[in-house]
Amino acid sequence: MAEVKRNIVVEELYKTPVEMQKVELVERKGIGHPDSIADGIAEAVSRALSKEYIKRYGIILHHNTDQVEVVGGRAYPRFGGGEVIKPIYILLSGRAVELVDRELFPVHEVAIKAAREYLRKAVRHLDVDNHVVIDSRIGQGSVDLVGVFNKAKENPIPLANDTSFGVGFAPFSEVEKIVYETERLLNGDEFKKKYPALGEDIKVMGLRKGDEIDLTIAAAMVDSELQSPKEYLEVKEALHEEVRELVQAHTERKVNIYINTADDPSKDIYYITVTGTSAEAGDDGSVGRGNRVNGLITPNRYMSMEAAAGKNPVSHVGKIYNLLANLIAKDVAEKVEGVEEVYVRILSQIGKPIDQPLVASLQILPKKGYTLEKIEKPAYEIADEWLANIIKVREMVIEGRINVF
Repeated sequence: MAEVKRNIVVEELYKTPVEMQKVELVERKGIGHPDSIADGIAEAVSRALSKEYIKRYGIILHHNTDQVEVVGGRAYPRFGGGEVIKPIYILLSGRAVELVDRELFPVHEVAIKAAREYLRKAVRHLDVDNHVVIDSRIGQGSVDLVGVFNKAKENPIPLANDTSFGVGFAPFSEVEKIVYETERLLNGDEFKKKYPALGEDIKVMGLRKGDEIDLTIAAAMVDSELQSPKEYLEVKEALHEEVRELVQAHTERKVNIYINTADDPSKDIYYITVTGTSAEAGDDGSVGRGNRVNGLITPNRYMSMEAAAGKNPVSHVGKIYNLLANLIAKDVAEKVEGVEEVYVRILSQIGKPIDQPLVASLQILPKKGYTLEKIEKPAYEIADEWLANIIKVREMVIEGRINVF
């Protein structure tokens, strides 16, 4: 096979590093946030469909399940245990092959089962059978399996389904690490055993002004695990201390930690929920409104607005290229000496092999004392190797070894 010459461009970037900018904003929406619930379900459905297609037909058939809407319900939380009086409504939409050589494939059954299983794992106090209504309106598609196999043989590397781009960067700044790790800590399995009153709907917002960081955390509490406002405030104080210890491991800057700032004990206002997610009480969610594929929302960085969760992992560049851009950026930052920051942008062209993008742009900000001349070649080689092995991204997605939000 002839060697592929790919359109990879490595250039020096002239800008103020994020760590030296006066103001930096970073956000992460936890797994129980309505937008993250939509992302998580969309991805769980896509993964389940992919596995079932492989099991039955030996190949992943076309699907996109990136259209999930979470419509908030209604609940009456109260200390000691409240109730959900109107269930959360979840609409599964998108497209998936349902007719394969005149045989019906159970798209809706697979999708709804995957959504329910995901919710049970993601939101512990959510009674999926009573607190949620799941409606699958995934559109139908049909396929000639022989034709699909023949096309796969002709083109072992899938062809891009769209003209789209993916964006990634590395490394994380201090604030980015703190925001990401704070949510991961609070939503970790061991942490939940220690503090069962803490729900999964956790949003962390980081602001750095100069060398001072404000960390604002919204953390839904579960009413059945709390008997009184006193217990609520005790848990809140404990969370503050736990986060403080985490933060100290990541920065020497001054950090102010604020938790549930809308609380007003004088008016008996506390952030308590029945289920651990605000989706129980009117908050809605949609795929793509939350975290980017690196798990953060970072207005100080280049970002793609693409909704990656639920898109098929075979040829949908809106998913593959965003994941790939971050993988390349991470490797360049970790393996190439002298890189202060690296930004990766990969653009596809519809109908062209996904391992041969229209351009893969690497913009590198060298550390003081380093020049692009020493960085360019190894950075190029990392990008080229990832593109040559782009099928790995699909495998990582299907096996759940890489997150998309």
